Amino acid sequence: MKRIGCLAAAALALVLALGALWLAAGWWGSAQIEEETGFIVPSGATLTSVAEKLEEEGIIADSDDFLLRAKILGSGDPVQAGEFALAANASQASILDTLQHGQPVRRLITIPEGLPSIYVYERLMAEPLLTGEIPVPEEGSVLPDSYDFERGESRAAVLARMQAAMRNFLAEAWPQRKPGIAVDSVEEALSLAAIVEKETGVPEERRMVAGLYSNRLKDGMLLQADPTIIYPITKGKPLGRRIRQSEIAAVNDYNTYSMVGLPKGPITNPGRESIRAVLDPAPTEARYMVADGSGGHAFARTLEEHNRNVQKWFALRRERGEM
Repeated sequence: MKRIGCLAAAALALVLALGALWLAAGWWGSAQIEEETGFIVPSGATLTSVAEKLEEEGIIADSDDFLLRAKILGSGDPVQAGEFALAANASQASILDTLQHGQPVRRLITIPEGLPSIYVYERLMAEPLLTGEIPVPEEGSVLPDSYDFERGESRAAVLARMQAAMRNFLAEAWPQRKPGIAVDSVEEALSLAAIVEKETGVPEERRMVAGLYSNRLKDGMLLQADPTIIYPITKGKPLGRRIRQSEIAAVNDYNTYSMVGLPKGPITNPGRESIRAVLDPAPTEARYMVADGSGGHAFARTLEEHNRNVQKWFALRRERGEM
């Protein structure tokens, strides 16, 4: 009887050893991935639903075997939502660890400051990993920034995040505006910030440019911002030539050479700093500016001073052979 008992115990030990070997071999041995593969974990997914999705996509052979090994040998941490890169020949153990603790793939689409909405539309439509159609967004509704997106996500969802970011930023920034500024509403602030964004590429000048245009608004002067001539012609795309006299004189809802006050809406999507500049402009008596040849501008309080700066700019252009 003792001999039979010993044999039974040995047989049981062998079965357990073989079972452990089977579990271990399947868990730490290579899975079915022959090359790096992207895998998306939907928001709210469970380990069971992820295992089924792994099997459906041919990454593992059997979801039930994966779940059994995961529960015995794996971590009890939840899987993360997002897209993950699974390495070639990754084991099931490595796959689960990646989904629980790895860094999701970050896919970014960047909207630079001052990018008009027609270009936002074209940039989103040109991204092949996004799906679906969108209209050209309302000008000034998108906050320039870099945005994460998932493979297969809809363009409408990404655009909605960009627009929500602008709404949230304005809701935060508007209450912090300085008293006595030239604009009376968020909409007016956006319109003026868009002009500031297009009129200077020098970050340090934004508040000064905002102060200059604020002065002109308060004085009832024409803003005379060249980008407002171009916008109704091209919707923000480059004109590709010099502005014509007929276009300077054109009467429409945007041209600040032929109308007092702000355009009827933004002429681009201004960034955070241009919006902040309008809400806190530099204290200045300047009402005129002209390019200074260094990428920035020469500012002037009087028309006489401005005309001298213009002559300096023309002389510099002639010296460079640009006239």
